[in-house]
Amino acid sequence: AATAPRIPPTRLALHHFDTSYSLRLGALWPSVRAGLLCEQKYGALLNNFAAADHVPQELELLNATDFVSEAQQWQEGVAAGEAARGCQEGSGEGRTVMQAEMMTQAEMSPPLCTSISSKIKCYTFPRGDITRFRPARPDALGLLDYYLMDAASLLPVLALNVQPDDFVLDLCAAPGGKTLALLQTGFCGHLAANDVSVSRTKRLYQILHSYVPKEVRDTVNVTSYDGRDWDQLKGGTFHKVLVDVPCTTDRHSAMEEDNNIFHKRRTKERQVLPMLQLQLLMAGILATKPGGEVVYSTCSLSPLQNECVVE
Repeated sequence: AATAPRIPPTRLALHHFDTSYSLRLGALWPSVRAGLLCEQKYGALLNNFAAADHVPQELELLNATDFVSEAQQWQEGVAAGEAARGCQEGSGEGRTVMQAEMMTQAEMSPPLCTSISSKIKCYTFPRGDITRFRPARPDALGLLDYYLMDAASLLPVLALNVQPDDFVLDLCAAPGGKTLALLQTGFCGHLAANDVSVSRTKRLYQILHSYVPKEVRDTVNVTSYDGRDWDQLKGGTFHKVLVDVPCTTDRHSAMEEDNNIFHKRRTKERQVLPMLQLQLLMAGILATKPGGEVVYSTCSLSPLQNECVVE
C-alpha cells in the first residue's frame, strides 16, 4: 500500500462518472463527458446597477448574444406557431375553446418569466466558440459592468420566477453569482443570502461590494447560519427560496485536484452529501410561505443528488 501509485482524485471522479453516468445517459454520455473535460465557457451577466449602456453593443460586435432574450423569442415563436395551428385545425366554438386553453396554459406555466427576462441579460458566444470575455471594467462609481459565470447557473434564478416585492432566500448563497442575479431582477422586496462557510461568505460580500450600490447592498441580509437550521430561525416567511446545494460539482471534480471532493480524505463527506442536500431542501421548504415556491439545484448529473433527493 505504501508503494502503490497515488491515484489523483480527478481520475477517481472520472472513473465514477464513466461507471454511473454512462448507464444513465447511454449514447449521450460521450458528448457530455467531452463537455465536462473541455475548457469552461462563461457567460457575461450584465450588471444593471452599473452605468454601462455601451456594453451590449460591444459584446454583440464580438458575436456574443443574450441567451435569455433568445430563449424568450424562441418561446414566443413556438407559442405563436401552436396558436396558428390551433386556429387552422379548429373552427367555430371549438376553435375558440382551443385558443383559450392554449392561452391559459401559456399564462400558467411560462418557461421563462417575461418580466424577469427583460431585466436579466447574459451574453454567451456561439456554440463551438470559446472566445474569452475581457475582464470586467468599473464605471465612474467603481461598479463592474458584468459578472462572468457559467451561464447554466442563471437557470435556477430564472426558474425561481421572482415577482415584485417577493421576499427571497438564497439558502446556500456563496460565492454569490446567483445572489447577484437575483438582485438584477429588481424585484426582491427583501433578499436574505446565507452560507454556512464564513470564508465563502466573505467572497459574497466582495461580489456585492463590486457590483451593487451601497443603498441596495444594505438591504441584503447576509448571514452564515447552518442552512439546515434555517426553519428554526425564520420559518415560513419567504415567497421564493433558492436551495443551490453543495454537491460533487462534477466539472471541478473531473478537472481540478485542489479541494476535490473525490480526494481520499473526503470520502465520508461525499457519501453523506445526499442526506445533507435533503436536509437543506427540507429547511428551504419549511422557510417558505404557504403557496410559495422552492427551486432545488445542483452542479451535478448524479440522480442520487437530484431526482432522489427531490423524491
